[in-house]
Amino acid sequence: MMKKMQIAIDGPASAGKSTVAKLVAKKLGYIYCDTGAMYRAVTWAALQKGIAVTDDLALAKLLQDFSLEFVPAEPEQKVLVNGQDVTKAIRMPEVANNVSAVAAQASVRTDLTQRQRDIAQTGGIVMDGRDIGTTVLPQAEVKIFLIASVAERALRRHKENLEKGIPSNLKILEDEIAQRDYKDSHREISPLVKAVDATEVDTTSLNIDEVVAVIMDLVAQKEK
Repeated sequence: MMKKMQIAIDGPASAGKSTVAKLVAKKLGYIYCDTGAMYRAVTWAALQKGIAVTDDLALAKLLQDFSLEFVPAEPEQKVLVNGQDVTKAIRMPEVANNVSAVAAQASVRTDLTQRQRDIAQTGGIVMDGRDIGTTVLPQAEVKIFLIASVAERALRRHKENLEKGIPSNLKILEDEIAQRDYKDSHREISPLVKAVDATEVDTTSLNIDEVVAVIMDLVAQKEK
């Protein structure tokens, strides 16, 4: 029987990571771990409790009594925080605009990195994020770094928001995505950076199926 692999898909905001990761996981019969949703869930919980998103100690305390669960569902898996369905709430602009600050805190990264490693321990996992191939799963057999232009990524997020009934402004999204790129790549802990052994895939002019095909080819090569 073929050994189940760890597949790490990294890249900036709205490069198509989660969409692609879900499809690859489905094709391989692997688990999909949405690390972005994990950071968004902590951000949502902090905002609910009025905790400052840069207060590392308060966030550490919050995480002591914080349960996070992914539940398979259609059209997308549900995200539960302490049993509450927050799938839609964590996609709202207030959460999106504060998640980089929360993700930069040492206590949050330490806690969620450990949770992510526990999930991935037995292999058969597709995980996407900013630092999966470099920090969370440095031993992953397949590492992908997805990129796309800011304009293309803003357009994708805009369409996604409208489909989900979330208010959206394309120009504001472009500015926010450019700011997130800067914050994510300049933070002190686990910045967004391509792993030396990752394959870079520019998705600007590719559709989802084409990106999935590229990744499936790389997986097939590793299985040989």
